[in-house]
Amino acid sequence: MVILITGGAGFIGSHLSEQLLQQGHQVVCIDNLDEYIYCSALKRENLSTLAQYDNFMFIKGDIRDKAALQQLLVDYQCELVIHLAAYAGVRPSVMEPEKFFEINVNGTLAVLEAMRKAGVRRMIMASSSSVYGNSTARQFKETDAADQPISPYAASKRAAELVAYSYHSLHQFDVTCLRLFTVFGPRQRPEMAIRKFIERIQAEQPIDVYGDGQSIRNYTYISDVVNAFLKAMDKPTGFDVYNIAGPTTTSLLETIEVIEKQVGKQSQRTYKPEQAGDMRQTAADISKAQQELGYFPQVEFEEGISRVIDWMMRESSKQLPIGTYVSGRASSTCHKAQ
Repeated sequence: MVILITGGAGFIGSHLSEQLLQQGHQVVCIDNLDEYIYCSALKRENLSTLAQYDNFMFIKGDIRDKAALQQLLVDYQCELVIHLAAYAGVRPSVMEPEKFFEINVNGTLAVLEAMRKAGVRRMIMASSSSVYGNSTARQFKETDAADQPISPYAASKRAAELVAYSYHSLHQFDVTCLRLFTVFGPRQRPEMAIRKFIERIQAEQPIDVYGDGQSIRNYTYISDVVNAFLKAMDKPTGFDVYNIAGPTTTSLLETIEVIEKQVGKQSQRTYKPEQAGDMRQTAADISKAQQELGYFPQVEFEEGISRVIDWMMRESSKQLPIGTYVSGRASSTCHKAQ
């Protein structure tokens, strides 16, 4: 199968592309290597891994360029679009909401329009657990309203789902939305909590703990997320939404304690007020994905942390520091996180 992946140079995209390439699919990746969230050198490193495959093609481009995207779909005779391109991050979205709506909503609309004109009507797209907002439910279900997002990022991801549904309704698109719950693993974005915590605890630097440390996350290891996308490729036609999450939930303090144990050092904690837009908990009911997709997460949280630490130790010998990223601004060079 010929598959177009938007945002394929990123964390999830590069892992998914690699698995698809190993299975013999032809992967066409479009990514603009944007530096708004983190340094493009890390994305280029991901691409260097994928470039080793003869069935991989990288196109540097912007998903909002509908004409170019349409031509790409036609030229490569793509059969499926896996839509991952997005601005991610709750806190940056609070500061610059327009950027998030421009890429996450208008960008998704541009992809759908390009697909319509090219005659490609099958999409699997990455959504987010953030769409549930501060629900009081013990576990989030796909049937929950998801109509009270508490950050522009969350609102933009929910809006993208709704735009995709309209193309299913109007143009008979087959769309599967995977609501991903706090994905982590090798190559994850440098500003994400787990990667920052590991790096700072190893370096005996203080870590910031927002709130009382009792916020809960349903962490999902990257290989389980990749497996979910592969399972979704075999899904029957139509429109549907699925929660994709790991096997257990973990509080912020428990997360730090697991990292401390595996690193072998105690953390220096700086407690700060809760941040605007942060959800108190994410906990998924994945029974629908289990029953309809055959999705069953395999990697326990502690094992996932161990794998991330091993990967970071290997990366530490490379020229680019593992903690480099650009947060909230573009830059031609990478700056060490402060």
